[in-house]
Formats: sequence, C-alpha cells, structure tokens
Amino acid sequence: MFVKSIMIPKHTCYTIGQDETLKEALAMLEEHQIDGLPVLEGDKYVGIITRYGIYENFFSSGKLKEDFLVAALVKDIATHQEHYLEGNEIFEKTLLALKDFPLLAVLGENRKFLGIVTRFDVLAQFQSAFGTNRSGVRIAFTSVETEGRIARLAEIAHYFHEHIISLVTFDETDKLVRRIVMKVEKNNNLDKFISKLEKSGFRVLDITED
Repeated sequence: MFVKSIMIPKHTCYTIGQDETLKEALAMLEEHQIDGLPVLEGDKYVGIITRYGIYENFFSSGKLKEDFLVAALVKDIATHQEHYLEGNEIFEKTLLALKDFPLLAVLGENRKFLGIVTRFDVLAQFQSAFGTNRSGVRIAFTSVETEGRIARLAEIAHYFHEHIISLVTFDETDKLVRRIVMKVEKNNNLDKFISKLEKSGFRVLDITED
C-alpha cells in the first residue's frame, strides 16, 4: 500500500493562506480541534503551521500574547517546507516520518498541494493490520523459518474453516525462528485448530480473546 491510499485530499483538508495572522491560524486550530495546518500560497505548498509552533514562537518572542498573534504572519513561522511526501512512498515508512509531527503534506509537480497524511490515520491503518477493531481470538506463535511455512499455516486454517481477521509476522531477518500473530473469529473449531498447529511445528505462545 502506498501513501496516496491514505491521503486526505485537498478538498477535504483545512488549510490556511501564508499571509494570514497567527491569531487566525490559532482560531482555526481551536475551532476544528486539530494540531496543524498546511500553509498555501494559492495552490502551492509553503509549509505547515502547528499549535506547538505558535506557542513555542510566542514564548521566545518576548511580546504580549495578543500583540504577537496579530503582528506575526503564518509564513513567518511555518516549518517543514522541504519535508513532504509525493504519494508514491511505501505506507509503512510514514510512521517514522510522522513519529514527532502530526501531519505531512503530499505534493505534486511544482509543489502543488494535493493533500495530507496524518499520524492519526497512519496509526489507524496499523490498528487495522492487527485487527484491533474487530473481536476475535489472537494467537501468538513461532515457527522455524523455512520455505512454505505461511502456505502451510493457510492450509491448516482453510481446513478448519478459520476466518482470518489479521496475520502479522515479525523477525524478517536471518533468524531461524519467526514470530507470527494471527487473529481469527471465535468458533467451535479453535481447540482443534490450535492442536493441529502445534502438531505441525508451530509453537503456540499465547492465546487471547478480545
């Protein structure tokens, strides 16, 4: 999956013009209860302004709050001018990029603003990958790293008519053992399914129902 798959398009984004005051920017942030706004000059990307950035600049300005908010313009403190996405990046890499920042802009040719990707939406996608939002039984197990193990796992699940909600693997290195977390819908075959996994060389570590 690519970044463009989770991008919030321009027409549904809250944005602000570069010549607006910080008072206007802060009012928008408060009104919509968001942490940051893309700053635009027409349809071109100029940077991002955040609630944190406004507060940080105010405390170092030495001015009264109202004077600072009215006198300073959005473009004066916008950041991340050169930190943006192009939409064709692999989705997983955005997690590190957004670790310490609430959103990143997605740009087209000539810095044309296309939309944003937010940390909230990235985390929501990871929750989906783990099946967090659906009830079921989470089974954590290990398997020797040999060819065809995932195919064997799928074969066993199919035999017992297990409905797989999510499947995530770890340790994609040169280790000999891979950890696997599978979430399935609860049913009457679960004990037989787990027994078959163990007989097939999968070592079950934990079973949790949520």
